[in-house]
Amino acid sequence: MLAGLRTVVGVLRSLRTYHGDRHHRAGLDRLYRQFVQPGDLVFDIGAHVGDRVGAFRRIGARVVAAEPQPALLAVLKLLYGRDRAVAVEPVAVGRGEGFAELIVNRANPTVSTLSPDFIAAADGAPNWEGQSWDSRLRVPMTTLDALVARHGVPAFIKIDVEGFEAEVLLGLTRAVPTLSFEFTTIQREVALAALARCVALGFSRFNVTLGETHAFVHDGWRSAEEVSAWLRALPHAANSGDVYAAL
Repeated sequence: MLAGLRTVVGVLRSLRTYHGDRHHRAGLDRLYRQFVQPGDLVFDIGAHVGDRVGAFRRIGARVVAAEPQPALLAVLKLLYGRDRAVAVEPVAVGRGEGFAELIVNRANPTVSTLSPDFIAAADGAPNWEGQSWDSRLRVPMTTLDALVARHGVPAFIKIDVEGFEAEVLLGLTRAVPTLSFEFTTIQREVALAALARCVALGFSRFNVTLGETHAFVHDGWRSAEEVSAWLRALPHAANSGDVYAAL
């Protein structure tokens, strides 16, 4: 019963954080309108409670939302289950198809992860105090290539999977117009690997946002080398952000 209560409280906290702030919604809309047009197809990998799904739908895009956590799937189906322009995929995404072990943080489900290395990096790190990954689930896994085969080629892919971003990109064998992936300062090596994978796929222009600011750090697009140097020099206190990649 206590475990179930922790899950409910964690989900409610996420809903309040990501759906309850109109400035957050407006910032997402401004940011994504640079990459997404009405009628476009978008993949949201690690959809969580669907605030990005909401932004893509307000723009008029069709959305494939991939999320393996049962409690969050229930939220996505409640919010978007009757929307024919949203396909909810109850899966994790990685380099291959099959099954994987999801390590769940019931009190803070946004940091649930498929990566034990992510949890090891968070252990004792500043800004990560008090986090507890207290449950494990066996979940189905697919690839970006398989999602493309089922749904079509997206105009934009958003990837936010807590230390598993490079693995997700290894399941993509063709470039799409634009994508984003989350980075954290506790695992810069994952961000650098994801950046290298983007280069291998043919992406040549990059920019970054910090935290939930929804605004680019750089005035214009940068090279992979420039973004790599920026990530390496970023203070630990910056904590997290997103790298945007374009062809």
